[in-house]
Amino acid sequence: MNANPSFTNALIQETSPYLLQHAHNPVNWIPWSDTLFEQATQQNKPILLSIGYAACHWCHVMERESFESETVAEYMNAHFINVKVDREERPDVDHLYMDALQAMTGSGGWPLNIFLLPNGKPFYGGTYFPPIAMQNRASWMEVLQGVKNAFENNHEKIVEQATQLSNHLVQANIKMLETENDGTVQFEANKEELELMANRILLSADTQWGGFGAAPKFPQTFALQMLLRSYHVSHNQASLYQATLSLDKMIQGGIYDHIGGGFSRYSTDAQWQAPHFEKMLYDNALLISVLSEAYQITKKESYKIVIQQTIQFLENELSNGQGAFYAALDADSEGVEGKFYTWSYEELKKIVPADAFESFVTYYQIQEHGNWEHTNILWTQSNFLESETPAMKAIKQILFEIRSKRIRPALDHKVILSWNALMVMALCKAAAALGDSVLVDKAVRCVTWLEDNMYNAQENYFYHTHTKGSNKSFAFLDDYACLIQAYILLQEITGNLAYAYKAKQWTEYVQTHFIDEEEVFFYFTADYQKDVIIRKKDNYDGAQPSANAMMSYNLLYLSNMFDAPGWRQQSIKMVSTMHKRMIQYPSSYGCWAQSYNLLAFGFTELISIGATVKNSILEVQSLFLPFKLLLISDEYDPALSLVKGKQLYDNQYFICNHGTCSAPFSNLNDFLTTIKQTNY
Repeated sequence: MNANPSFTNALIQETSPYLLQHAHNPVNWIPWSDTLFEQATQQNKPILLSIGYAACHWCHVMERESFESETVAEYMNAHFINVKVDREERPDVDHLYMDALQAMTGSGGWPLNIFLLPNGKPFYGGTYFPPIAMQNRASWMEVLQGVKNAFENNHEKIVEQATQLSNHLVQANIKMLETENDGTVQFEANKEELELMANRILLSADTQWGGFGAAPKFPQTFALQMLLRSYHVSHNQASLYQATLSLDKMIQGGIYDHIGGGFSRYSTDAQWQAPHFEKMLYDNALLISVLSEAYQITKKESYKIVIQQTIQFLENELSNGQGAFYAALDADSEGVEGKFYTWSYEELKKIVPADAFESFVTYYQIQEHGNWEHTNILWTQSNFLESETPAMKAIKQILFEIRSKRIRPALDHKVILSWNALMVMALCKAAAALGDSVLVDKAVRCVTWLEDNMYNAQENYFYHTHTKGSNKSFAFLDDYACLIQAYILLQEITGNLAYAYKAKQWTEYVQTHFIDEEEVFFYFTADYQKDVIIRKKDNYDGAQPSANAMMSYNLLYLSNMFDAPGWRQQSIKMVSTMHKRMIQYPSSYGCWAQSYNLLAFGFTELISIGATVKNSILEVQSLFLPFKLLLISDEYDPALSLVKGKQLYDNQYFICNHGTCSAPFSNLNDFLTTIKQTNY
């Protein structure tokens, strides 16, 4: 954004950091609104919809090259309705038009620049366009001129093209989740299919550097979780090896910040050396979760350290100071990607003590002329714990203090409901794995802040984002799906049954306002949201888990807890619909596979009720039990089906599986020993 702005557009009234970055462009940007299509129709102009996010490197590049140009802006203002959208603020708009772009071109990404008819139907688009044509890519001005001429001179053809594309999107939305059977399939325990999914994931595994496929590499936490469950069920050593190798190499790589903690978005190379430096809340939350599960299995000290360091990074850099967390840190500072995080050889030589310099540069792969774009990223191919020696810690602390004085990457200070719910889940899992009650308190504090600040009690709905005291956008399906699952984990880690009832309450809400016409799947937007031309249904995992997949898990879990057979049947129908796709493409349907596994193997219900059972919560949760339903409470609630028929005296512990319960345990150690021996 211009330091001394000469222009101000309508985005100045917004709270999104991304939109505010463009508030002083000479382009007359306007935000997405309920009246947008009416406005465009009245002016009979095509809509240029430009979507990005605050931490997006190429969004910043295109802004500097094109949107800050007065010549370009003059042309855009004359011939287009120019609309800026923050994809994190309006993921529904982003999903819809990204699907359109992928249907047109076979690829996508951000910035997303797509042209719409005045009624909102898309007809042309792309991602980044340079200011000068290069590498078979038209310049931005050439694109603008071509679209303007087509709209004016070939209008009927453009309308026909847009109508066909919109119809395609509608049909794809319907067919995406067509049932493959009547939904009555009862899944039986099937280790073979679980192993088939795990083996198909392993087919794309990089057995040298970890992860899957070639560059660029993403963490793919859902695939890693699938491999950990494969190992749990069948003791498949290849699954455990690839999961831990991937985590180890990420921790050693430049994708992990060895000075300040936390993970970047992805690696641009196969070795995890050079990240795309933006740091997102959801990535770090998901990695904390999978690291916690890996720690429960392996007890590797490095995982514990990285979990703690990542949580500390989030509290240092993304905390709002009241319990919730902001969205992201930019990849750029001073207009240069990664400048905040990288070091010159000469700079390090002045900082690192002479007697430790050679070992330091060897360990972190430092080169005199730089190991990446003439500068150095700290990364290693050695044992991570070597960097945690007292001497190395002291050096890293000095580097941290020096780095803290640099110009910092921009902060996206949106609080996003779904991402914070993922963080609550991560804190619960970390608390269980590490036996750390302080993390429980942090999880409770976070969800309490969300309830206090992002819930509209009068209208009974949550908001999607909160920025500078202002809420915006109705919450979407992923917000509620993540929040429900956060409540489930909070009930397990605190023993507070109120969280279970909140999970039930919001599941009922989702059933009312998001269910599709067949009453099986859920739309991404609520029935009261009217400013999108198509209500989409998501089904696959992207950077974040599929909201429908999460709901299938929530329905299944809560059906057991509250004796709701209708919810179980709905979950069965959802999962059976996705069954073939799970088997064929497990890396894209990892969250669905978790529900499938539960239907296949059944829940192991661990029930503890009594005056002091809450004292045992962290001990019970230290074990990796991916198929458990845990109820630990100091109160007896006869409304819960799990406790019906049980005689409760003092502290009682039960293990129930496939409709059969053990005799009650009165001794916690006996209870835990039995769980360990049977490997639930």
